[in-house]
Order: sequence, then C-alpha cells, then structure tokens
Amino acid sequence: MTRPIAETWPTWIGIVRHGESEGNLARRAAMEQGHEQIALETRDMDVPLSPLGHRQSAAMGAWLGRHQSPPDAILSSPYARAHSTATAMARAARWSSPLILDERLREKEFGIIDTLTATGILARHPDQARFRKSLGKFYHRAPGGESWCDVILRLRSVADSLRLEYAGRRVLIVCHTVVVLCFRYLLEKLTEAEILAIDAAHNIANASLTSYSRDAIRENRWVPDLFNFVAPIEFAGETVTAESDAPVASR
Repeated sequence: MTRPIAETWPTWIGIVRHGESEGNLARRAAMEQGHEQIALETRDMDVPLSPLGHRQSAAMGAWLGRHQSPPDAILSSPYARAHSTATAMARAARWSSPLILDERLREKEFGIIDTLTATGILARHPDQARFRKSLGKFYHRAPGGESWCDVILRLRSVADSLRLEYAGRRVLIVCHTVVVLCFRYLLEKLTEAEILAIDAAHNIANASLTSYSRDAIRENRWVPDLFNFVAPIEFAGETVTAESDAPVASR
C-alpha cells in the first residue's frame, strides 16, 4: 500500500537565508557611489559574514533553540557566508546536529554579469539587459550563469534527497535569496507569476526564517508556517538587513 504523500517528507523544513555578508556591504557601497562593479577581494564563494551578519545569525539561532527541537540535519550551501551562518546558528541554539555542505544549495550563478551593478550591466553588457527585460528574470540566463529555472532544476534534486533521506525527520537549510524563493516555488507548486509577485513584494532579509510543517500540507502543496521571519533579530536589538548579493538587473 502506498504511503500518503505527506509521510514521505520531513516533518519540518526550515529555510534560512545567510546573515549579512561583506559582499552585501560592498554591493551597497558600489550602488551608492554609482560604480559599475562591486569591489570584492575574494571569490564570491569565500565572502565572509559581516560582524552584523554573525550577530543576526546568532539571534535567529538562539530563538530556534528556544522554540524548535534540534533538526536531524543542517544542510548548508558551501559558500562561506552560508556555512558561517549555519555554524553560528547551531552554536547559539546549542544544537549538535550534523552540518552537511551541499553544493546544490549554492548561490545562483551570474556568469559574465557577476559582481556588476545595474549600471555596470548596462555599460558592459547592454544586450544582457535587453534579454533580461524581454525574457524576465525567471528564464533569463547570462552567459556562464544560471536562470531561476536552472536553480529550480538542482533544487528538485534536493527535494528528492529530502524525501529519500529525511522522511519523518527535521531539516534546517541555510542558503541564499534566490534559493529561498525557488524552494517556495517547488514546495508550494507556484507559477512563475506567483513566485515573481512574492519576489516583488518581499526582500528576503538576512538570517530570516521560512518554515514548513508536514501537517500543513494541503492537496500536495506545502503551506508556510513562517515566511521571511525576522522577529528574533529585532528582539535581540540587531538591525534587519535585506541587501541582495545579486546584480539589480538579474536577481
């Protein structure tokens, strides 16, 4: 006898965007000064958290430690800012859950427009600005980069892993803005128009929590318990930030 769909999934899935990074600060400075390129001294994969990002992560972790049972696993993007967020959260929550780095949770890849601001894209790759406008961010893929659809494709593999390896268990995922949104698209079975409307209405905050409980699945669709939840950060007296890591014209 086939088990109900809900029974093949984890009982709880928490999805957290990484805390504020030094890349977020560099991007903000480049935008304010009208520069074409974001000044980064390391690979995007190696950009660390800012001091505020560490505090944001600890604040969310402390709250999770008080309000949620320890997850059976913490799955994290291998990018330094996500890995550090996961580590800081687990420490603050006093969890000993295994931390597993999963490259499928990495940031959306931007190819030839990586580290460029909107001004830089228009100046150096005006064709990509036109393509993005005509195709929309869901389908546009800069050379060497990914579209949202490409990110969704690798997350479908993550979803299979959640069902095969973590059915009936609790999982916390630490990742990036587009990955958070693409998980919503997958779990809630949204359309392109629906997820882009959510994206337009909400800036995913650093160290914010989006969570799902298996008993809230309705007609094979997950219903979020929380989305872009930042109250623990505010309660801790820390600043809430929502700076993107992505080029304005491509996120």
